[in-house]
Amino acid sequence: MTDRPSAREFLALVTDDFTELPRPAGQSPPDGPLGWPGYDAARARAAERTGEEESVVCGTGRVAGVRAVLLAFEFGFLGGSLGRRTGDRLEAAYAHAREHRLPVVPLVATGGSRMQEGMLALTQLQRVARESALTREAGLAQVAVVRDPATGGGWATLGAGADVVLALPGAQVGFAGSRVRPPDADPAAYTAEAQVAAGSADAVVPAGELRSTLGRWLRLLTAGWDGPAPVPGPLGARDLPVSGWDAVRRARAPGRPRAGAYLDAYFTHRAALSGDRCGGTDPDGMLCGFGEHAGRTVAYAAQTGAATRPAGYRTATRLIQLAGRLGIPVLTLVDTPGAANDAEAEREGAGPAIAELFGAVAAARTPVTTLVIGEGGSGGALALAAPGRTWATPDSYFSVIAPELAAAILKRGPGEVEATADQLRLRPQDLAELGLTRTGDQLFPGTGDRRSEERM
Repeated sequence: MTDRPSAREFLALVTDDFTELPRPAGQSPPDGPLGWPGYDAARARAAERTGEEESVVCGTGRVAGVRAVLLAFEFGFLGGSLGRRTGDRLEAAYAHAREHRLPVVPLVATGGSRMQEGMLALTQLQRVARESALTREAGLAQVAVVRDPATGGGWATLGAGADVVLALPGAQVGFAGSRVRPPDADPAAYTAEAQVAAGSADAVVPAGELRSTLGRWLRLLTAGWDGPAPVPGPLGARDLPVSGWDAVRRARAPGRPRAGAYLDAYFTHRAALSGDRCGGTDPDGMLCGFGEHAGRTVAYAAQTGAATRPAGYRTATRLIQLAGRLGIPVLTLVDTPGAANDAEAEREGAGPAIAELFGAVAAARTPVTTLVIGEGGSGGALALAAPGRTWATPDSYFSVIAPELAAAILKRGPGEVEATADQLRLRPQDLAELGLTRTGDQLFPGTGDRRSEERM
């Protein structure tokens, strides 16, 4: 990126209005805490050039109608670097957000910690991390916008540490700044696009769309409510399968409605989370995000019908934990033949990723509602299912193992697969009779609502 707006120009781009917070009192000793020769003169030149007294401008404003605390970095002031007085401003802004129950929006453009203040500058990252953690514990959302550049500790705390990370196209984003990387480093790895691909940021958003996108996220993440998410109605078959193999055949039918169709029908609009923050994404296996349903926000984690990879499970865990902190109910859609079982999935930690998701669902701080919409393949599907709040559509099944694999384990021939499917009692009506799922008129007409015994 070559066009770099000032902090106040960027604030004007994303806000409807902006009021700067009072600046904390404080004065540095001559040439700063280290007595770095020429530091005062450098700050004076930066102030004259930018019109700012420090590298961050903090205040409150409305973003597409949603009030928030904004932290805008001024890269023209000593490269947007963090010093002790920067930390004072950030600490005061986070405290204001908690006092007034406002989300926090860091607008990050920084080269890292300020060398002229040495370790005193570096330890400002600890202050920022603590303020972010306190704000997270208070149940307030943090949505970062990473500009150009966003490197060093500023990226690793205010940027990557936010609940949702949006980035400008072509922005330089990475922990290592351009002057400290290995000389043979691939510059494409240090871009906004690369961070999204690696699961470290959620989306690249053009500047012209930033206000509306940021406003949408803030509206969704500040609209928590009590009560579980309503169960979606079935979009496919309404009559129940006559046999176990009929249930399997229906669930595997290419034309059967998938997660995208259910999400489109359920939500007025939605915004997607991307990535597990551990270097991975699974866009083909798991869809996660927040959407508006009947005027309220619901978080969703939906399997797509493909085998789910470890990054997909970790992204779902991230979603459920975030929804819990913000008081937002969760809808999960189960549809997978099972967890990915190739060697790469094992190297990516399939077992731990599934274990983390089981734990997240078990410990969820808000209600989780589950609808099985297709294949429910073993533990890779069960990890996403809510105990006591799981429903199943008429064109779905849920099984301890796929019928073909069960037959193979039992040393049965191919001709016995269909009979094995019946023995597994995997049809939606079988699951309800076993007390493993709930029924209702929207799924099984005429059944009313029979609660499970909370064994699933």
